[in-house]
Amino acid sequence: QVQLVESGGGLVQTGGSLRLSCAASGSIVTINTMGWYRQAPGKQRDLVASLTSAGSTNYADSVKGRFTISRDNAKNTVYLQMNSLKPEDTAVYLCNGRIRRAGDYVWKDYWGQGTQVTVSS
Repeated sequence: QVQLVESGGGLVQTGGSLRLSCAASGSIVTINTMGWYRQAPGKQRDLVASLTSAGSTNYADSVKGRFTISRDNAKNTVYLQMNSLKPEDTAVYLCNGRIRRAGDYVWKDYWGQGTQVTVSS
């Protein structure tokens, strides 16, 4: 099995910062892309940022210049540094990993349980 566990969410005031972490564990052979998505109540799940194993990044326009994604491949962990937070950033943030497990020959998407980020005005 593969597990992704997020941490680092919480309540912060407008303009504040938070750092999210997501650690992948289990029978992992290799990880391709890791990323963060968010979902606010009543809204669809949207990509926030992603980072490939080659180092290519992709950010939602709404977070460019404020959020930074990074990863520690040795620890199978991805981070999201969020600065200058706004109330509209409030959502459940979910970690995603495109992972190949031991014994598998295909890549599969795995998801964490999510961590709540609330930005007060």
